[in-house]
Amino acid sequence: MAEKRKKTYLFHSEWEEEFFFTTVKETCVCLICGTTVATAKRHNVERHFNTCHKSYHDKYPPASALRAEKARELKTALGKQQSFFTRPAKNSQKASEASFRATHFLIKKKKAFTDGEVVKEAMLLIANTVFKDEKNGSDLISTLSDVQLGASTMARRVSAMSSNLVDQLEQDLAKCKWFSLQCDESVDSSSTAQLLVFIRMVFNDFSTKEELLTLLPLKTTTRGVDIYNTVKEFFVQKKVPLEKLVAVTTDGAPAMVGRQTGFIAHCKRDPDFPKFLHYHCIIHQQALCAKVIGFGHVMTPVVKIINNIRSKAKQHRIFKVLLEEMSAEYGDLLLHTEIRWLSRGRVLHRFLSLLREIKEFMQSKGEDVSLLEDTEWTLDLAFLVDITGKLNLLNCQLQGKGKTVVDMISALNAFKAKMNAFSADLQRKKVLHFPSVQSVLKDNASASETFEKVAEKYIEVINRLGQEFENRFCDLHQLEPCVFFISNPFMNGDTACFAEQLSATFNLDAGQVEIEIITLQNDLHLKAYQAAPNFWRLVDTEKYSGVCTAAMKVASLFGSTYLCESAFSDMNFIKNKHRTRLTDAHLRDSLTVAVSSYTPDYNTLVNSMQCQSSH
Repeated sequence: MAEKRKKTYLFHSEWEEEFFFTTVKETCVCLICGTTVATAKRHNVERHFNTCHKSYHDKYPPASALRAEKARELKTALGKQQSFFTRPAKNSQKASEASFRATHFLIKKKKAFTDGEVVKEAMLLIANTVFKDEKNGSDLISTLSDVQLGASTMARRVSAMSSNLVDQLEQDLAKCKWFSLQCDESVDSSSTAQLLVFIRMVFNDFSTKEELLTLLPLKTTTRGVDIYNTVKEFFVQKKVPLEKLVAVTTDGAPAMVGRQTGFIAHCKRDPDFPKFLHYHCIIHQQALCAKVIGFGHVMTPVVKIINNIRSKAKQHRIFKVLLEEMSAEYGDLLLHTEIRWLSRGRVLHRFLSLLREIKEFMQSKGEDVSLLEDTEWTLDLAFLVDITGKLNLLNCQLQGKGKTVVDMISALNAFKAKMNAFSADLQRKKVLHFPSVQSVLKDNASASETFEKVAEKYIEVINRLGQEFENRFCDLHQLEPCVFFISNPFMNGDTACFAEQLSATFNLDAGQVEIEIITLQNDLHLKAYQAAPNFWRLVDTEKYSGVCTAAMKVASLFGSTYLCESAFSDMNFIKNKHRTRLTDAHLRDSLTVAVSSYTPDYNTLVNSMQCQSSH
């Protein structure tokens, strides 16, 4: 037998004046006594009114203005009673949201959890001073005091925000078309090896996002198999769609790139991984190329002199006073740090700029300055300053968030072409591109004759540097034609060759890609927009599925591990020598919040918790 359908009863607005009833959350409530009735039927509310409040018929005649005014008055009173209970809840929600926002701001600045209490105390001091004599000053101060910023509260807020940001990332990961990874490993302040993994996603509209995927601790050894097992376990746990993987960029450590036991080798042998590209970080390779310059006879004495001046506090102070008295260009020398990419160039430039002051200081101490007065050595120093300055400029061009592999290959090719120009310039015994050498030649009349002798040495260094760039970046040769085509699909060339290179690099059908290239290059509508920065967004992804796939995969590529290197600096700032007891989970959550470009969903976070004011 079919179940009988239940009848629905609705409240009628005219009952407010007729029987002094209203509805609160679909329940009929008497405005006079607050009694509720079970069902919104007319005879139920009428019976209650005639039984309990019959006198209101005489005091407030039906359909009169007096009765309508009384109904409005009673309804307003009920609203005030309700707000009396809901206002504290709303205030506690606002206080919780403020707590989340303040925590997010502090963690973005890499502050400790305990700094929240300091910030709150400072806010209350300011509020007590500024709002002390204001009309609503006590309410404002009370509101600020409700915001929770204790250390344990901040830790919970960071964990909640990190989970929210990870949820947003997982949603984008599911929506993206392709992605690439960059991985690097370093040690934190408590000697725990930490593996950073960043992801670059490309979507159907050719937009891209770079985000921190995870921070994974390596508790024991850091061999290739250890890195592989840790990363694979994370991928399985988070259900990362590995079929979308295009490339992995790492540093050149054996644990990463070892042919048999490296992380990449293990991944390529794993059937769960697709066929993917692998690249050694371009910035690391550029820094390695710079080591072939040599010139230890210049760098070693420079570092020794700097360390000698700065090693003793007294003579360091005297040296800085001397620089001030002589109105030197800089106020101090820089210490050299081998592991910092830009250190050598900056140290040498500062040393050359202060060479006259250094000579005078050493002479005042009775030290030998014959090397600093040697013309050939000074020319070598000036040349080294110029060439390391150019390498530093290239390094800065390769750094930065959002750098595509197209930008990096362009910068590298430009530098290699400049090397040829520098060599040709020196062969003509000209120094148009070497300002420091020009300055030495201008200040020292006898230096021109010496330069004639050492020019060949400088040419040899530049040629050696150029050859090292060619050898180091040979793994980009396969990718370079693909990048050129994606950057300018209307360039003249052999379409069959382009199709073969794109299909070999990105696992595409060569025949289909060749037909698509021919069709695209003869599309007059697309030709009109070939200079547009968002050209590939205008291309029909169904009609040109092969070349669009190649364009998306190129857009997803990382050229370096810059994001990892930058995040390691943030990690060491967060987990410094004063916070060595910070757990791996809290470190991961703090770093996620600090470096993520996503914004936490504060409404979702506040609504998912029981909001309370600070005690």
